[in-house]
Amino acid sequence: MVKATPTKSRTPFYAVLLVLAAAGGAGIWYAMNAAKPKPITLDAAAKNLPAAEGYLRGNPNAPVTIIEFGDFECPSCGRFAMVEEPDIRTRIIDAGLANFRYYDFPLPVHPNTLNASLAASCVADQGKFWEMHDAIFAGQDEWAGASGVTNPRKMLDGYAEKLGVDMKAYGECMSTQKNLPRIQANQKAGMDRNVQSTPTLIVGDKMFPGGLRFDDLKKLVDSLAKAAPAARAVPAKTDSAKKP
Repeated sequence: MVKATPTKSRTPFYAVLLVLAAAGGAGIWYAMNAAKPKPITLDAAAKNLPAAEGYLRGNPNAPVTIIEFGDFECPSCGRFAMVEEPDIRTRIIDAGLANFRYYDFPLPVHPNTLNASLAASCVADQGKFWEMHDAIFAGQDEWAGASGVTNPRKMLDGYAEKLGVDMKAYGECMSTQKNLPRIQANQKAGMDRNVQSTPTLIVGDKMFPGGLRFDDLKKLVDSLAKAAPAARAVPAKTDSAKKP
């Protein structure tokens, strides 16, 4: 009679597998959650916001100021930026007839617009707001929610990197969301003026929801510039918002 060999218990083996599986699952969960960007939201109850200054382009002492309240994800804002603004810059701003201030006015219907405003503000801290402004609008179809994108960070980071900014400082700015009060202050400035859509231009005491075509804007600026005192001559300036 052959003596049966005792069967070893496999309980320790399965226990080790369970431990490894749990550890692996925890690692995967951590990696997935660590990769998720921190949600970007504005605090409706926020107090002590900084002064809303927008982002200046041109001579701060120009006789006329053109104000735009815009949303980076707004298709109409994109068309205005790509079609009308090039002439506005060369024939109005660079000519010293007016300066231009862009104010963030993120609309709740656009899921990725706050990401874009934050990215623009972080690049603005390094003096390249307008370059980022142009890159964001030029690439709007790549990162906007209408394209099915739920996390535009990779595309926005790519624009910033191409501009040659310090990516470590930019990344910290994005991660900490330190400029959200600036964005919210800009938005509140629009709400205080009863802005309801984007783009909205304000020139003198007139408001233009939907913006203006270049020819109409030029006529208005010319008339206001003639009636205004002569501007103190200073070098044309393109800068970002002052840090709050």
